[in-house]
Amino acid sequence: MDNLKVINLDNVSLQLKEEHNFDWLKLMGEVFCVFDEQDSGNICFGIEKDGKKRFVKYAGAKTKAYSGQPEGAVETLKKSVAIYKDLQHNHLTKLLDHFEVEQGYALVFEWFDGECLHPHWSFPPPHKYTNPNSPYFQFKQLPIEQRLEAFKKILEFHVHVEKEDYVAVDFYDGSILYNFENDVTKICDIDLYKKKPFMNKMGRLWGSKRFMSPEEFEFGASIDERTNVFNMGAIAFSLLGGELDRSLSKWDASKELYEVALKAVRTERNERYSTVEELYIAWNSAIKVF
Repeated sequence: MDNLKVINLDNVSLQLKEEHNFDWLKLMGEVFCVFDEQDSGNICFGIEKDGKKRFVKYAGAKTKAYSGQPEGAVETLKKSVAIYKDLQHNHLTKLLDHFEVEQGYALVFEWFDGECLHPHWSFPPPHKYTNPNSPYFQFKQLPIEQRLEAFKKILEFHVHVEKEDYVAVDFYDGSILYNFENDVTKICDIDLYKKKPFMNKMGRLWGSKRFMSPEEFEFGASIDERTNVFNMGAIAFSLLGGELDRSLSKWDASKELYEVALKAVRTERNERYSTVEELYIAWNSAIKVF
């Protein structure tokens, strides 16, 4: 893309469509990393002050990968504050603060030292699946027990989401962070989760099609618990199997768990589990015979 502006902040640099003032960020500490490749209109920073790291998500600048206006990204980010507060959980990155700045809005999170399982900016497919340095590739090499534990955390969080009357929208492997040293899983980037009832008024909803149910492409469809069940099943096939190749031969866990995951991703809604909690119970029952 031509005419991008390079902005330097401490020891890192980022590219934007036009100049932007980040003096407010410098006051928060030293910027040690930046993520400016998202198509959400957000830019994310790692900052450190007095030995303490924080993760800052900001909207208001004209990012290079965002096709909308900054005002739209700001509005979405502001709305996400209530979502993080409503859904706070041990498996979710913790929101510490949020505030308006002159040209935008910022959310401040606890820093989690983990790797994103879909780092498209550094390992775009097919390298995500084949490069030994790719976090997703490394995750798939872990013992099955560790991967099952990571998936269990994801299920537990989404049982909680369901109980709080929310549906997961745009949850994919890019929303999963994994710490390889401590085997800790965290969920991030739940900005588009919606309070029920929620109806598809777009046709194709936000999200990665690898994890989306048929109703997420259908205008007027209800997006509910069964939609989330499909999403969780698709995540299971990504972490434990062949992702979109949902054959048993690509599945690394037991046949019993395979049958549970397969039921979750049925095209026909009524053939899936009715809730994530029902899926979670079935999954735990199948684990016992693994």
